[in-house]
Amino acid sequence: MRKIYLIRHGRPDFPEGEHICLGNSELPLGQLGRLQACLLGLELGDRVSAVFSSPLSRARETALSLSPEIHVLPGLAEQYAGDWDGLSFELIRRQWPELYMARGRDRELPMPGAEEAGAALERFTAAVVEALSSSDGDIAIVAHRSVNRLFLGSLAPDMSPDALYQSYGTWSELEFDRTFRLGSLNLLPRPSLDHRACLALLKAAGLPEEVKGHCKAVAELALEIAVELESAGVQSNRQLIESAALLHDIARLGPGHAELGARWLETLGYPAQAGIIRLHHESPEVPLEAAVVSIADKCISGTRRVGLEERFDLSLSKCRDEQARQAHARRRAAAEALRDRINSLCGKEVIQ
Repeated sequence: MRKIYLIRHGRPDFPEGEHICLGNSELPLGQLGRLQACLLGLELGDRVSAVFSSPLSRARETALSLSPEIHVLPGLAEQYAGDWDGLSFELIRRQWPELYMARGRDRELPMPGAEEAGAALERFTAAVVEALSSSDGDIAIVAHRSVNRLFLGSLAPDMSPDALYQSYGTWSELEFDRTFRLGSLNLLPRPSLDHRACLALLKAAGLPEEVKGHCKAVAELALEIAVELESAGVQSNRQLIESAALLHDIARLGPGHAELGARWLETLGYPAQAGIIRLHHESPEVPLEAAVVSIADKCISGTRRVGLEERFDLSLSKCRDEQARQAHARRRAAAEALRDRINSLCGKEVIQ
């Protein structure tokens, strides 16, 4: 019995965040999509003997996270969306208002000039058979929402299209032994966020070396604080502290990076780490693990360990007006209260 991991590619880099009707249009993965691809590789890379991909770049990028050697099959491409292919849904809504509304009620209605569903299913099925016949063992197939759903629907005609939907960066599991058998659907990769996995995510996020170095330094200090707390009889979740500290600046290149990084981790299926990332700039009333990550972050300038006084003296020079200086004073007072909380729990001065 062979397994097929039928994967939908990671989230594309939609221009200015506006969703478009992709079809055969080219669009690379965005930052979140690269993180989703990374997790797929960590979860499934060791399980498969071969990886097959649609020729479209968003699928190929995802496939390369599972293996450096992929086999591109044209038949795995997404269903062509005809006149709508590559257009924003807002533009489609304005130009085809009646059909747009009708498709909101019935997704099976064809788009004007689009590839017929039966033809798309036929060439996609032929590509899946080709992938199986040219390989041994379990395989991964990286493709797209519509063609994946058409194929899954052909194996389970009584299931609703909604039940066969795959989110970005998920897979559905099939078994094959002369015939196909449907297994689990829309599975989210959830590898353990150990040190190796976190470093892989930082690399996938495209962060510069200085940001990655800062994250590593914060994680090292946070773990030392956790050890001091445990020596004082205060237990904490070390794995959660390390993973959240390593990933606290994963969205550093974007605006509002703490909130953006938290939303990414929630989407990826890691709510505990997301909560700490969201709170790592906040007040001393946060949960213990978040407090440890927060104070560790404030005691690292670049990759260098500093005391709170030095850290805030350095950042004060960047405040250009009175409002910024007042906000700086509030952050400093909160950090000092956080330091006092950690030192009190440890029974000694571990944070200067």
